[in-house]
Amino acid sequence: MFLELIAVFVAGFAGAGAIMLLNKVFGGRLPRWLAPVAAGVAMIATTISSEYGWYGRTAEALPEGFTVASVHEARAFYRPWTYAAPMVDRFIAVDHGTRRANSETEGLYIADLYFFARWQPVQSVEMMVDCVNHRRADPAGGDGGDPVWREAGADDPIVKAVCTAPEGTA
Repeated sequence: MFLELIAVFVAGFAGAGAIMLLNKVFGGRLPRWLAPVAAGVAMIATTISSEYGWYGRTAEALPEGFTVASVHEARAFYRPWTYAAPMVDRFIAVDHGTRRANSETEGLYIADLYFFARWQPVQSVEMMVDCVNHRRADPAGGDGGDPVWREAGADDPIVKAVCTAPEGTA
């Protein structure tokens, strides 16, 4: 976050500096208000670029064996451009390297899910998925009780991601 703030300030200085250089080239004929406007436009453009690029950079940096299961696109009134092109502000990834099959029940798996959100620490949850009945549940809450199953359906992105192992995994 701090580095992105520095990048925004650098973009502002670069925008204002470019206009000041152009003003020198044109012999001082450009209006004085153009430098701060260029700085502001450069800062906003850098912020928008950083916001829209976050998902792509983060998803590409996932280790081998991870699959993005679900993405959440956000719109906000204070970001009016998101109504034209929504931005991804959080997503869920499945770690197929931790996926374990149940030895007693065919089609039942436990896998680690990672929840990524902009400006938030990554959270992980272990989830059980029944690929035969298309349902999922958090494992028992440490109390030794039975898990509470939720019907998810065959189209559920988490069920699809856990049940469809990428090539090279068991």
